Amino acid sequence: MAAQTNARVDHAVSSGTFSLDGETHHVDNNIWVVGDDSECVVIDAPHSVDDILAVVGDRTVKAIICTHAHDDHVRVAPALREAVNGGSGAPILLHPDDRPLWELTHGGPDDEDGRLWDADLADGQTLEVAGTTLTVLHTPGHAPGAVCLYAEELGCLFTGDTLFQGGPGATGRSFSDRPTLEASIRARLFGLPDETVVHTGHGDDTTIGAERELLGDG
Repeated sequence: MAAQTNARVDHAVSSGTFSLDGETHHVDNNIWVVGDDSECVVIDAPHSVDDILAVVGDRTVKAIICTHAHDDHVRVAPALREAVNGGSGAPILLHPDDRPLWELTHGGPDDEDGRLWDADLADGQTLEVAGTTLTVLHTPGHAPGAVCLYAEELGCLFTGDTLFQGGPGATGRSFSDRPTLEASIRARLFGLPDETVVHTGHGDDTTIGAERELLGDG
């Protein structure tokens, strides 16, 4: 039996742009916050610090967890880091394989104005918040350092842009690869229970069972 937890999932939508390979598109991104009334983690940092803070409220933010480093998911991460917890900040967590994408938006250690994340995510790592556990699943393909976060006690999975309602995330741009993405989804996600709710980076929820049926066994 799953352990008892007071954690819940809060949600909002923020609008802005996504830019890569010389193209810019308007996008609506989901904001996901996992926690209880006193503490939380923020999953991705799209577009607007104010939009995210409206979901967080006065809670302590333990971490800002980035599912990948496309600009629409990390653009306001450094500003959010400085804004939370009364200005004392919270660490930004990112898989190191996404360094090239992060540096497209925020620069690197050799850039005068470069701003890095604080700690690396690793496959199998667990993060604790409000009595629940988030397990990091490295799912490259949409981006080399893309991760999903599985909250078994809550029966849900946060997939960023790895898996959507209707199938895998987009490929065809720099740093992405469709066969790698499909292999990641089959190997890392489709072993989860059918009823697992999938909270995506854009658009509506789905379930593991529904997406397994659509994508098939390959």
